[in-house]
Amino acid sequence: MSRGDGLFGSYVQGTSVVHRAPLAAKFVALLAVGVATTLLPSWWTGCLLLALVVGTHALAGLGLGRLLRTMRPVLPVLVVLFAFQWWSQDAAMAARLVLGILACYIAAGVVTGTTSPSALIDAVVGAARPLRRWLDPEAVGIAVAVMFRSIPWIADAFGEVREAARARGLERNPRALVLPVVIHTVGYARATGEALAARGLGDPVEGPQDAPAGGSRPGGPGAPSTNDGAPG
Repeated sequence: MSRGDGLFGSYVQGTSVVHRAPLAAKFVALLAVGVATTLLPSWWTGCLLLALVVGTHALAGLGLGRLLRTMRPVLPVLVVLFAFQWWSQDAAMAARLVLGILACYIAAGVVTGTTSPSALIDAVVGAARPLRRWLDPEAVGIAVAVMFRSIPWIADAFGEVREAARARGLERNPRALVLPVVIHTVGYARATGEALAARGLGDPVEGPQDAPAGGSRPGGPGAPSTNDGAPG
């Protein structure tokens, strides 16, 4: 995802009617699509719902290439889900379920593709304000912002690791694919936490061992000055 696409796709600037629609209306439409998927009477009504969502995607001018890129990660999962539902139920039930999930996924991509991340974060913070007694709205907004930044980073890391494993002939080795991504992700999470703590956001990151009472470890980073004349 070198183009910065996240889970549902990156924001695309535009002036379409979908871009100009209020965010609340987009959320209501997304909720309506989700409810409609539970009420589909047959697989062909699922096709109609999917066609409506894809038409909205085209109306927003998001492009066929973006649609295909965002669908690529979920298509293998949907194929497996379709096969399992066909085996356990029937083909019509499997098609109705998969079409509904795909419609919801693309509809979510329309919302994220026509709404700037800052507007989405502001909306989440506004929605969390009535819950201020239990949640810190600003912390919720920071968490969402970190999520938007982290998803494409992790996807890029996985792509780079996969290419490196393929170059070494290890593309079928799960350890060669998963372990480096986990290590990079843990490092990224720690660096993000340290950056937030440096700005006074969240809890400060502690070292592997707590510092002894009365000061930090000798020579440790950030050790306080004792002003005793000892050489630095």
